[in-house]
Amino acid sequence: MTASSDAEWTEPAATALLVLADGTALEGFGLGATGHAVGEVCFNTAMTGYQEILTDPSYAGQIITFTFPHIGNVGTNEDDIETVNLAASAGACGVILHSAITRPSNYRATRHLDQWLKARGIVGLAGIDTRALTSLIRTNGMPNAVIAHHPDGRFDLDALKAEAREWPGLVGMDLVPMVTSAQRFSWEETPWTWNIGYGRQESPLFHVVAIDYGIKRNILRLLAGSGCKVTVVPAMTPAEDIFALQPDGVFLSNGPGDPAATGDYAVPVIRALIDANIPTFGICLGHQMLGIAVGGTTMKMHQGHHGANHPVQDLTTGKVEITSMNHGFAVDRASLPANARETHVSLFDGSNCGLALTDRPVFSVQYHPEASPGPCDSHYLFDRFVGLMREHKAAS
Repeated sequence: MTASSDAEWTEPAATALLVLADGTALEGFGLGATGHAVGEVCFNTAMTGYQEILTDPSYAGQIITFTFPHIGNVGTNEDDIETVNLAASAGACGVILHSAITRPSNYRATRHLDQWLKARGIVGLAGIDTRALTSLIRTNGMPNAVIAHHPDGRFDLDALKAEAREWPGLVGMDLVPMVTSAQRFSWEETPWTWNIGYGRQESPLFHVVAIDYGIKRNILRLLAGSGCKVTVVPAMTPAEDIFALQPDGVFLSNGPGDPAATGDYAVPVIRALIDANIPTFGICLGHQMLGIAVGGTTMKMHQGHHGANHPVQDLTTGKVEITSMNHGFAVDRASLPANARETHVSLFDGSNCGLALTDRPVFSVQYHPEASPGPCDSHYLFDRFVGLMREHKAAS
């Protein structure tokens, strides 16, 4: 390149910004929806499954930074969506990538990721050093921020800084109403099989009521695939309405926000289920609120756990499993009562990842045993749940 051509070259103007609550502004190139969104910035270490991650309702109120640099290579499709409530703006509100999205190369792809992000209203940004941003989060914790995308590159930086600074954050925030289903419905679809697709449960052995705090489709598929008729009910369903459905077991789903805030209305229902001795299985937000229901407390984590490579030890068997995780709050094990036995622990930081009651058929885990994305090491927990229902039914 000649000296004259060097002089003529100019850096393209930024079309997207990430503005942190401390006033830091990172410039990049916009993708997905235009406009701006405010949320908490986290990082996810998964190398695959970006579509499932972006549609996980547990990410409501969050902006996801992918640590893997090549996101979008396999495009998107209509099968890998985890949101059940398609009418809600469930899932992440923003996405941050290192590299520009390449043309899809996968036989299942029906749409480019950029087009898919536009259709779902997710604001995106590419072209920043995601390693540096991840390091910042690990050092300082998950920051509140505004992600903005405008093709003309014009931003009111002062207004964006003020919005990021004034957003209250996820502590004390109940986000479940924006992701839960509006009404009760039945679920019969079973897990996907290569070259066949999804199946259907036509001869269930048990009836499970799943309380939808932001439930994922693959949870419902695994319940149905385990021999269950599944009835999904909204998050604010009263305990007496659940009892009226005569379930063999109750599932407490994942979901976004602060468990203590959602617990204002969810915990009394969970306590009623425990008192009724109904087999109960909770994950993620359901696990956290179960911990509160038995007398424990939850706490905000420094950087949270987000990814598909988290090692967890099952203290019941000694087995170590690689799990899929997505949470920014955790149960404080020191707050648990004597009848709540710790069953799983993170081998990354030693935090609580599971509990079981010694005097009731009730247990829960912090991670996502249904994966999607992630390894299938933890599918055995659905068998444990079925085993509890079988034993309870036989003893009734």
